[in-house]
Amino acid sequence: MTKEPKSAAVASTDPRGKIVDALMALASERRFEEITLRDICAAAKVSLADFRDAFPSKGAVLAGFARRIDRAVLSTEDEEISREAARERLFDVLMRRLDALAPYREGLREITAWLRRDPVAALAMNQSIVNSMRFMLEAAGIDSQGVAGAIKLQGLALAWMRIVAVWLEDSEPALSKTMAELDRELTRGERAVAGVDRLDRLAAPFKAIALAAFEQRKRARDAFRRRARQTEERRDADAF
Repeated sequence: MTKEPKSAAVASTDPRGKIVDALMALASERRFEEITLRDICAAAKVSLADFRDAFPSKGAVLAGFARRIDRAVLSTEDEEISREAARERLFDVLMRRLDALAPYREGLREITAWLRRDPVAALAMNQSIVNSMRFMLEAAGIDSQGVAGAIKLQGLALAWMRIVAVWLEDSEPALSKTMAELDRELTRGERAVAGVDRLDRLAAPFKAIALAAFEQRKRARDAFRRRARQTEERRDADAF
């Protein structure tokens, strides 16, 4: 028999939400690979047609779950934290994310194990995690644009997976092991980001040179095409 969603999680009433709830509940009971689309539909009390309208695959349901958690975190803002340093703001945002994940902990334990068993699925899920981390950085007021931003995002996504692995095994009510791991990862990330930012600043003149060269080539190409077109037009005129 399918478990009902944990009481701390608000049960959804729309088809997409019910499908997400059903998958997370089923994942707390059995291996993820064994869960079929029909199992999810039965648990969610929706038709297979409803499922197809809502999601293209089981993996897409997990992406939908990630967006649910994103929304829960982004809907809560702390005015006092907004005045803290960037590191403290990100610490708070990620702790809020763990709070939002708490009702789904058992399902997440199996999903995390499944991702370790299936590297292809893990690679696909990485993009969803990176997208979530983009919004977590934005919520903390940290820039994630450009090449340096992409490196920050991927680094944070990998760090987040390590943090979640500790959190899943942390039985202490105060989550002291989790917070210690989060603190370590942020410290490590600060050092890495400092290096990335230095490289980005050092590379800035070369980027400008490359951009100028690209624009020059583009202007030369456009001028060549104009001359060729004008020559062709003159030939056509002479033919008459």
